[in-house]
Amino acid sequence: MEKIAFVMQLLPGFEDEYKKRHDEIWPELVALLKKAGIHDYSIFLHPDTLQLFAVLKRESTHDMDNLPEYEIMQKWWEFMGDIMEHNADNSPVVQPLTRVFHLD
Repeated sequence: MEKIAFVMQLLPGFEDEYKKRHDEIWPELVALLKKAGIHDYSIFLHPDTLQLFAVLKRESTHDMDNLPEYEIMQKWWEFMGDIMEHNADNSPVVQPLTRVFHLD
């Protein structure tokens, strides 16, 4: 199991909407993420910068790299694209983070 972290950027004024949409996350998207080998996925919001800090665990045999090929993933990105920074294909702008410390 590997743990990874990354940041994304929420647009101003959409804090409540972002939480609401994730409180109502689509079951078929959850199933796809789990099928791709993703576990223990959390997203935290920094209230001053509106950065979204995400951390998840993934299996060594994960299939995360193929998620963009799935229609449900593309629909989610389109659904979220109006409230966060995104790329031309509606995928969120993601900045991977490097682990510099770990306490087990």
